[in-house]
Amino acid sequence: MPPRLRSALSGVLLALSCLLVPFGALAAWAAYGLADTGRYVTTMAPLAADPNVREAVVDTVGDGILRAVDQHLDVRPAGGSVRPFVRDAVRSFTQTEAFRLAWDTGNRVTHDAVLRALRDEEDDAAAGRPVTVDFAPVTDQVKRQLARDHVPIAARIPVEHTAVSVLPAGELASFRKGFHVLEVAGFWLPVAAVAFAATGIALAVHRRRAVAATALGTALGGGLLALAVAVGRSLTLSGLPADVPHPAVGAVYDALTATLRTVAWLLLALGLTVALTTWLTRRPNQRRTARHRTTPVTATPTTPLAPASAPVTGTTTPPPAAEASTTWG
Repeated sequence: MPPRLRSALSGVLLALSCLLVPFGALAAWAAYGLADTGRYVTTMAPLAADPNVREAVVDTVGDGILRAVDQHLDVRPAGGSVRPFVRDAVRSFTQTEAFRLAWDTGNRVTHDAVLRALRDEEDDAAAGRPVTVDFAPVTDQVKRQLARDHVPIAARIPVEHTAVSVLPAGELASFRKGFHVLEVAGFWLPVAAVAFAATGIALAVHRRRAVAATALGTALGGGLLALAVAVGRSLTLSGLPADVPHPAVGAVYDALTATLRTVAWLLLALGLTVALTTWLTRRPNQRRTARHRTTPVTATPTTPLAPASAPVTGTTTPPPAAEASTTWG
């Protein structure tokens, strides 16, 4: 294969590899990180101790309890007088081991339900229905806490199965298609990126340059991925309704994307390290070659021999002076 064709084909393959790096990392994170129930529950477990998440739970559960009291009990003035007790009881409950257990159980049940709906593994009775979450166990725990605090109407608080929709039924079809595409892309995009990089380096005329270019492209992809995660966080929080607690959503977003941010920084660090190593190992040879090419060949100047002196025409050489003789008489 001609060198020019090899260089062109290698450049195309390396460019495709660097382009697929951030998309492959994103797809693999979504397919193997978010779609695994055990990893999801482990990721979400520390949020049970996050103050912002706890306050969001206090607001949601407390308002639900007071709403149920107003609907089922003929005690209209009780809302304002009972509200502090309800909120304190819910806040106290969020600091117990029972809340952490309920938090993990709720996340596991919710994640299983969402996965079954996305993978179309539901039974016929649940098919076509939205995916919902029931907060009745949490309400029951709060009711018991209120009873232990001797709140008068605690025993009369109804514990109803409140279904909170997680995935609307009308959007399940589009979510399923996207999830199936994501599962396929999560495996094949990283494989394609590695295959393109290996083939491009093997075809390159100057393989050291190809390795350096691939490393720099990988670092650029990692930096763009980290930037996309940051921009996604900002867009997610700005698009929330006013009644949704932004700090709690931000804490959840940070927990879910922690692995993705780590992968992005690892790609950036790995790419820069490989590129720097390639440049440092190449520098002495390049310097030696440049020295040989740029050193001029200087000829040693020779001093010409002086020509023999020739007599000057028209000039007479005076004869040597006669010796003076002295006669002594």
